[in-house]
Amino acid sequence: MDRFELAGLASEIGKLRMSRVAGRVHAVDSNIVWVSGLTNLLSVSDRVQITQNSGKKLFAEVLRLSDQGAGVMVEGPLSGIAIGDRVTQWSNVSLRPNMGWIGRVIDPDGQPLDGRPIPISEDETSTRTVSPMARRGLGERLKTGLSVFDTFLPLVQGQRIGVFAGSGVGKSRLLAQLTRGINVDVVVVAMVGERSREIRDFVQNVLGPEGMAKSIVVAASSERPALERRRCARSAMEIAEYFRDQGKQVLYLADSLTRMAEAHRDIAFSAGELPVLQGFPPSMPAELMGLCERAGPGGEGQGDITAVFTVLVAGSDMEEPVADVLRGTLDGHVILDREIAERGRFPAIDILRSVSRSLPEAASEPENDLLTHARRLLGQYEKIEPMMRAGLYREGADPRIDEAVAAWPELDSFVSDQSVSGHEQSFAKLNLILRRAAAGTIKAAS
Repeated sequence: MDRFELAGLASEIGKLRMSRVAGRVHAVDSNIVWVSGLTNLLSVSDRVQITQNSGKKLFAEVLRLSDQGAGVMVEGPLSGIAIGDRVTQWSNVSLRPNMGWIGRVIDPDGQPLDGRPIPISEDETSTRTVSPMARRGLGERLKTGLSVFDTFLPLVQGQRIGVFAGSGVGKSRLLAQLTRGINVDVVVVAMVGERSREIRDFVQNVLGPEGMAKSIVVAASSERPALERRRCARSAMEIAEYFRDQGKQVLYLADSLTRMAEAHRDIAFSAGELPVLQGFPPSMPAELMGLCERAGPGGEGQGDITAVFTVLVAGSDMEEPVADVLRGTLDGHVILDREIAERGRFPAIDILRSVSRSLPEAASEPENDLLTHARRLLGQYEKIEPMMRAGLYREGADPRIDEAVAAWPELDSFVSDQSVSGHEQSFAKLNLILRRAAAGTIKAAS
């Protein structure tokens, strides 16, 4: 037993109670179980334990308080709960991470999912909000191993971006590439509402030993209760904050915030909120923004949390509530397009619809000029493409369009390029592509 396990065991023993005050279940109403006898001891978000007559134990979270008692939402099915079942106050979830957690897969309560005991430290984590005036500015540009992020969509220390896409368009694959390619101290991955099979595949095959060597995966699969799924992203952020406070550079990946919002919706409806935002409760924006704002640059002496959040958008609808809230909150958005994925180009990023708000500061003036020129060519090609398909395009009619047509195949290939290393090489290759396109157009015109 190492020092982390000894310290954690001593702390757990110190928290043991010789006695607990018990209440009783006195009503079950839809998803809410009403408890009497504990109202004066409980607060909203406290946890309780319900012991059924069969001896089965269930955890629940307090959502409502009234003169009639406490309304709790059970973490699991209500089957078997009966009037008179014993209810006791329980300790809220407290995470105590340390360096021994790296390479591990855990649930939102800090319990191992990989079949091995997990070391715990003596100190508990807490929500460590950094004051807006204490935060540093965005840091240095990060090397990602992907040319598109080293040029068009730079990612800098402390930045928060969203990856918006439908299902099956390559979000998980992109997250794994960023995990392996970005040079940070610790990666914390929140897998919210994923299928159980996909969690194992992501850990073993997508991340692999190389990715897991610096990662902590917090997982709550799709069959887990809504309370646990919502807690998954929060717990992962607590772990990221712990390492940030140790001065580490942390990469936080959440897949996906849409499933977190859906879990929050189920909980909020049980708490009495009404659907006002296309089926979502009014508290949904604050829930998502509160999580996102915990990421970002740290204060003096701290590290940074660079965050990548994925957002599921059905039918590429960027106006739906979750996507709309996050697009206005984050420091950039990356759009994955299904049509691009179907023709086999990964990552399937739509450059013209994607933005990194670290620009123009993250690039030099010559680099920004290159990006502006490349975007202009891509925009011109997008306009002319329907005419090309219809056979109406004629070379030589407009030199600018001819240049865009000449550049497009190489620019499209450049987005998926992983052969170069770093910003300098990526920009050098982009510059070469643009010069070849311009030279080819001039030669054809002459």
